[in-house]
Amino acid sequence: MGPKDPEVRAQRARLAAHKSWANTLDPASRTAKARAAAAGRFEKQAREMHPTATDEQIARVAENLRQAHFASMRLKSAMSRAAKKAGAERAAA
Repeated sequence: MGPKDPEVRAQRARLAAHKSWANTLDPASRTAKARAAAAGRFEKQAREMHPTATDEQIARVAENLRQAHFASMRLKSAMSRAAKKAGAERAAA
């Protein structure tokens, strides 16, 4: 199990992340720029889809685009876990 082993790399990354967040007193301020950039991306998509929409309509569409994005990530994650589990079960058989 060398330093390039994926499990070791994942453990080191988790350790570094926990140490980093332990040094952060205000997590919201640390992630504010990233959250603002993501919100801006969804708003831009909404405005491109509906150029004549009102600000209220754009906000609603942007929120739905955000929810769709995270739902898509959840689905991909679930499919990846299922594939990994099936592969492990085949290897064990």
